[in-house]
Amino acid sequence: MPDELRIAATEDTPEIVFDNKAGNFLISGRSLPEDAFMFYNSIIEWVVEYSKNPSATTNFKFNLEYFNTASAKQIYKIASLLCELSKKSKVNVVWYYDEGDKDMQASGSRFSKLCGINFELVKN
Repeated sequence: MPDELRIAATEDTPEIVFDNKAGNFLISGRSLPEDAFMFYNSIIEWVVEYSKNPSATTNFKFNLEYFNTASAKQIYKIASLLCELSKKSKVNVVWYYDEGDKDMQASGSRFSKLCGINFELVKN
């Protein structure tokens, strides 16, 4: 497994910056890929591999402007993996949202409740 996973943002896909040595993970930007399953598949596989030998502390940041329904399913899968990981390692999840974006704030709260892991909700 490589130490880092980096995927540059496009108009329709988020930036991905995962650093397994430091335990820092970021998904940032807009997520409305044509095939969300295909886009997120390698990312989810990467998190699964990381979970086998995680850092003592994992810091995961979601800083999304917008995501579509298909992306929401994949984000939920990632959040569920973080919940499993939190049973054997310290996991900090930060969900950023723009001030006034009640939908994005509510999404962070919903993912947190669905996955059973506390998300820190932070205004940009």
